[in-house]
Amino acid sequence: MSQHLRELIKVVRSARTAQEEREVITKELAAIRTACAQEENDFRPRNVAKMLYIHMLGYNTQFGQMECLKLIVSPHYSDKRIGYLGLMILLDEKQEVLMLVTNSLKNDLNHFNQFVVGLALCALGNIASQSIARDTAAEVEKQLSSSNPYIRKKAALCALRILRKVPELVEYFLPRIKNLLSDKNHGVLIATLSLMIELSKTDNNGTILQHFRKLTPTLLRTMRQLTQSGFAPEYDVAGITDPFLQVKLLRLLGILGASDPTTSDQMNDILAQVATNTDSMRNVGNSILYECVQTIMSIESENGLRILAVNILGRFLMNRDNNSRYVALNTLCKVVGIEPEAVQRHRNMIVDCLKDPDISIRRRSLELIYALVNATNVRNLVRELISFLLVADIEFRPDLTARLCALTEQYAPHKRWQVDTILKIMSIAGNYVPDEVCSNLIALIASTKDLQTYAAHKMYLALTKDISQQAMVQVGVWCIGEFGDLLTNSTSPVEDAKEFVKVSETDVLNLLSRILKAPTTTAPSKIYILTALMKLTARFSTEYHETARHLISNYTADLNLELQSRACEFEKMFQWNNIRSQLLDRMPPPDPKPLSTSISSPASLPSRARPPRTNTREEAPAVDQLVTKPKPEDETLINFGDDASDSLTTQTQSVTDNPMDVLNKIFGGSGASVSVNPAPSNPVLNIPITNTPIINTPIVNTPIMASPILDPNASVSTPGLANNQINLPPFIAFQQSGLTIQFQCIKQPTSPHLTLVNAIFYNSSPQPMENFIFQSAVPRYVKLQLQPASASTIPPLNVGFVTQIVKLANSLHGQKPLVMKIRAEWNAGSSPTKTTVEGTVNFPPNI
Repeated sequence: MSQHLRELIKVVRSARTAQEEREVITKELAAIRTACAQEENDFRPRNVAKMLYIHMLGYNTQFGQMECLKLIVSPHYSDKRIGYLGLMILLDEKQEVLMLVTNSLKNDLNHFNQFVVGLALCALGNIASQSIARDTAAEVEKQLSSSNPYIRKKAALCALRILRKVPELVEYFLPRIKNLLSDKNHGVLIATLSLMIELSKTDNNGTILQHFRKLTPTLLRTMRQLTQSGFAPEYDVAGITDPFLQVKLLRLLGILGASDPTTSDQMNDILAQVATNTDSMRNVGNSILYECVQTIMSIESENGLRILAVNILGRFLMNRDNNSRYVALNTLCKVVGIEPEAVQRHRNMIVDCLKDPDISIRRRSLELIYALVNATNVRNLVRELISFLLVADIEFRPDLTARLCALTEQYAPHKRWQVDTILKIMSIAGNYVPDEVCSNLIALIASTKDLQTYAAHKMYLALTKDISQQAMVQVGVWCIGEFGDLLTNSTSPVEDAKEFVKVSETDVLNLLSRILKAPTTTAPSKIYILTALMKLTARFSTEYHETARHLISNYTADLNLELQSRACEFEKMFQWNNIRSQLLDRMPPPDPKPLSTSISSPASLPSRARPPRTNTREEAPAVDQLVTKPKPEDETLINFGDDASDSLTTQTQSVTDNPMDVLNKIFGGSGASVSVNPAPSNPVLNIPITNTPIINTPIVNTPIMASPILDPNASVSTPGLANNQINLPPFIAFQQSGLTIQFQCIKQPTSPHLTLVNAIFYNSSPQPMENFIFQSAVPRYVKLQLQPASASTIPPLNVGFVTQIVKLANSLHGQKPLVMKIRAEWNAGSSPTKTTVEGTVNFPPNI
């Protein structure tokens, strides 16, 4: 005979090691198996109880499932209790053994003992499968009319499980719900309300909601009785009558009143009474008030009632309990769009939450403050956010900085305030400022003549104090390079002259030299400095030129190829004195860039580094050709390495290698349409593009205002379709083995089926990618044309890139999406072995 459960627990707890525990469990399981084989009925309940304990410890006890079924059919209540408990723990609805217990469940549902009926209902509510739910639905529906509230409560909860498994049985239970709502027992009411809430959430056609809305007067009467009744010791919790039932009622009322003004009007009075009379000094009352607020905001309530709900949340903010404050902030974030003026009244308390030691409360208050900022309060709230930025944790700073810059640009009362505020943000967290903010600030200063002198002085003074923030360094150096003559000109008109000190050319030179030599200065910032030094040669006296030339020449042999390239080009420009002043004239204002509050950059790109300049320039193509619609069955993409399929259009291009042999190997000898000559040959995509290498073109023939050599803000040159072109956000199309391919797509509203793609290839590996070849394939309903690549070698470590123009025409635009199969090959450095990568590009749905 095996030991008692209490003795087993004691032995297991006394085990010193896991091995000792396993030995005890193994020995006990062997004894239980022997007892089961010998049909020892007297010890079966004890053995099942021990198996439940062993199952809780994580050991396998599946052999005991049949023992549970034998206990269920026993006539004794004590055996049934252990049997049903084992059934709910050791089995689930997916077990086939469960089918054997269906008949016992139906018998126990009709048992004369209420506790046996309760055991059966409890088991059904936990593990009923779809088939068992169908078989026992009639018995459960019958128990809803039982005279015993104990059984009615369990039957309502069991009906909830049955309707989740078999929703079409709802007609069996709807007529019973009205009678259950008039029940005097609060347990039955709570179970009925849970059933109604579940049915309302799963109602797809609205018929159940319409049926329940007719019961709204009954629900309101019950709610009024709860709020107006006196002390009821049976249901009293901290002086409030049955808060659990009140919460359930409020939750159901919120569902019934949503998008129904008639039903909502019936609730206004009782909701106002609950919101006014409920005690908010205890958590019990706060739970009811919170649910009341949720109900008010979800129904078509009156304006005054919504303001009352917001004021309740404002009182929660004064609560010392962190949970109440978090709930209030979380709810205010949801309702600020409904009642912004009411939420604005609690602005001071919301701002005070930024000082809370709980990080979750600080995070929620930040989200709410972002939503509260408008043109009237932007000065105060931005000032508070900047104060918080000074002490914010490191995980807050990236998002907070981006949001601050976005709010400043959107709600700035005037341009000077915008410049001052963004400069202050840069001085605090300049390394977290998005690149778009720097570009937009430069565009603002360049396009506003009155700001140029002011900004140049402000930036100069800021850089004399701190040169560690790279965003501020880049914008400040750009301002000094563009407006250095205004900076040193004492006769320049300045409104607040008392803020500025006289700046000499030597001071400017010393500052740029100090920044250039600082260990914190990044390569992109040095590019800005070299450009500024070159531009100042056209703005300062000739005595300055030799010093600037010396600083620039130090980087003609720099390891960074971009720095080296610019330094060599600038060094060459010193020989052209007759045209240098024209080349270095002020740049036109760039177009502002849209700012996203969740700005992120590819992991392969260096932080704060703009894409380096390209060595080709394409003219804007004109696209107005129509595409012949192909047969719809020709839609299969090519599978690289398989036999050719004539349902594909494929092209490839390299500036050094002839890809005919490669394409024949990949796509087959005659099955694919191959373009070896990069010149436009497809009549569908007859887009003339002129490729002019920058390096080999004389500077005098280069457009002065568009030269990427002179403008540190110049980005990758992307040919446009027309003046009304749509530049879609760039996306990472492929990333593998150090190769990152970024697609910049351009559309034209008049020809939505045409897409111009500027493919940009980056190399994050330490070795250059030589003899680079890019190949692509598209379905037959898409026409493809590739232009020549800008180079055959991609520099390492993202210090440069290669671009290639891809033209696509989707004849089934709006019916079939753009998709492309790509392959890239290259030699890593001097290695003779080629590296090959393949992948599929799924374009965004708006393309």
